[in-house]
Amino acid sequence: MASFDVDLFVIGGGSGGVRAARIAAEYGAKVMVAEEHRMGGTCVIRGCVPKKLMVYASHVRHELKDAAGFGWTIPTAEFDWPTFIRAKDKEIARLEAAYGTNVEKAGAKIVKTRAVFEDAHTLSLGTGERVTAKHVLIATGGAPNHGAVIPGIEHVISSNEVFHLPEQPKRILIQGGGYIALEFACIFAGLGSAVTVVYRGDNILRGFDEDVRKHVRTEMEKAGITIITGCTVTKVDKHGSEFTSHLSSGASVGSDQVMFAIGRHPNVANLGLEKAGVAVSPKAGGIVVDGFSQTSVSHIYAVGDVTNRVNLTPVAIREGHAFADTVFGKRSIRVDHADIPTAVFTQPEVGTVGLTEAQARAQFTHVDIYKAEFRPMKATISGSEMRVMMKLIVDASTDRVIGCHIVGPEAGEIIQVIGIAVKMKATKADFDATMAVHPTAAEELVTMRKPFARYVREAAE
Repeated sequence: MASFDVDLFVIGGGSGGVRAARIAAEYGAKVMVAEEHRMGGTCVIRGCVPKKLMVYASHVRHELKDAAGFGWTIPTAEFDWPTFIRAKDKEIARLEAAYGTNVEKAGAKIVKTRAVFEDAHTLSLGTGERVTAKHVLIATGGAPNHGAVIPGIEHVISSNEVFHLPEQPKRILIQGGGYIALEFACIFAGLGSAVTVVYRGDNILRGFDEDVRKHVRTEMEKAGITIITGCTVTKVDKHGSEFTSHLSSGASVGSDQVMFAIGRHPNVANLGLEKAGVAVSPKAGGIVVDGFSQTSVSHIYAVGDVTNRVNLTPVAIREGHAFADTVFGKRSIRVDHADIPTAVFTQPEVGTVGLTEAQARAQFTHVDIYKAEFRPMKATISGSEMRVMMKLIVDASTDRVIGCHIVGPEAGEIIQVIGIAVKMKATKADFDATMAVHPTAAEELVTMRKPFARYVREAAE
């Protein structure tokens, strides 16, 4: 039998790779993790975690504004960007250290270098060392994509650099209509910046439920964010410390910073995948895997954004855990990618799970829509114009709730619990039988009795 230096070699120290390494080591495997940058990957270092901290910072301005309606007189508040960035960086450094410590405590070894395939079982490290592995897990994640090269693209930042700006831009143009672009638009608007969003599509949040798309856009525009759709940035000029973005419509927008958040691509370049025989999808760009995250090479696996399946941190973690359970725990765990709850931390937040209305109407013959739109209780005194939208999508033939979409405060927290109900195939009758928690916004989810709309699709002849 062949002898290997390690049982498992993990390329990438992000959420998926770290979880897989820890669980495999706990099963008794000899594990090595290679990470050339910082442990924690996109989510911890330049993604979900620092972004959520920025969301919290931007919420304060809204709370201060609402406070007057409740009788509070608060002196003029000033936001200091450098102070916040230092606090954010301190927390990220703490988490990075924790990630590394937890991997090593589990018994895995970390090497701070790049790893590239020499062949299907051999990795070449940036240190000059060569390591042979019985199994290899690729968990290199994804990276921002600027799209087509345009004049002045060198002046544009991505969601990587935005966390390290030396000062807060007074004006920022953000190109993109997905959740990353919109989250940062709301963050900077909340911190007091003038924000312009430019998106090529007809409306923001492509792929989300239409009512969610419309509601979020309305709320963002009410908050003073300018949203320009059906348009792209074709050129960026720099004049000293200021920028002019030229649009495909012929208009131009001045700003102190230009950011593109138009998509991400899997990190598959320069890994030596061809030497290992690992197939990459020509269409999706990610590593091709089966339901158990196994690649075209039987002992090589891939999890997370590098596969371009469902690009969310909890999904990468679940895939990494399932891989370790399957290969080293002999438990044969397959990840179910259906009905994944997710949140978009715009202001107000979005929480969604299951099918959109359009998807449901395409798949089911009888669909009932329950929808409520209302002013939250807090806004009645604060004076805020924000409105909440809640929507349930029901397969009327079985009464099963097949989708839930929320736009409003704490939507992310609410949808986590609703996700359990949807995953368990709860019916509308189950929702109706659940006692409301009053006074809350979430009680609307169990008190909507009359369908807002009903759709019956005629059977094909």
